Amino acid sequence: MPQPRRTAREKLLDSALSVIRQKGYSATTVDDLCHAAGVTKGGFFHHFKSKEDLAVAAADHFSRKADSIFVDAPYCALPDPVDRVLGYVAFRRSILQGELSEFTCLVGTMVQEAYETHPAIRQACDKSITEHAAMVEQDIATAMREVGIASDFTPSSLAFHIQAVIQGAFILAKAKGGPEIATECLDHLIRYLEMLFHVTGKRETIQ
Repeated sequence: MPQPRRTAREKLLDSALSVIRQKGYSATTVDDLCHAAGVTKGGFFHHFKSKEDLAVAAADHFSRKADSIFVDAPYCALPDPVDRVLGYVAFRRSILQGELSEFTCLVGTMVQEAYETHPAIRQACDKSITEHAAMVEQDIATAMREVGIASDFTPSSLAFHIQAVIQGAFILAKAKGGPEIATECLDHLIRYLEMLFHVTGKRETIQ
């Protein structure tokens, strides 16, 4: 089936996903984005008021693309909520492949640079991370009830902790120049979750 033609706006959003993850927000120029998208500068400013305006839209664009990947991931079909929580991390581990810019997080990259200087970008990144964490939080809450975990932590705090480990793993991967350290971090995260949810023996882990 032929793919539908992308609009200039869609091309610019897709270019933001790749270029900003490669160069960072500050180092990326409007010319870089236009060149990667094959769109004129006039076309850029027809759709976006500024680079910041594009970055805010790109955060939502990235979230929608990521959500479509995770909603359809095989681990979502697992009947046991503990398996789904572990499967989520295992799935994140499985996609640590290729170039750093292909698997690292756009919103995590942008918010590190722009959290103070560009409030609109910070808010867009916060929204993206929070909504993604909420997807995991649902399975965590169900798993805690089924396992009988009564603790002073909330499903939300654990969902954010998982995101913190993943984002930190991306930073280490960038520092080390490869995904190996990130893989090890997620292995440790899986072991922590197994201990937390009293997992013994082999579990079903569709990735």
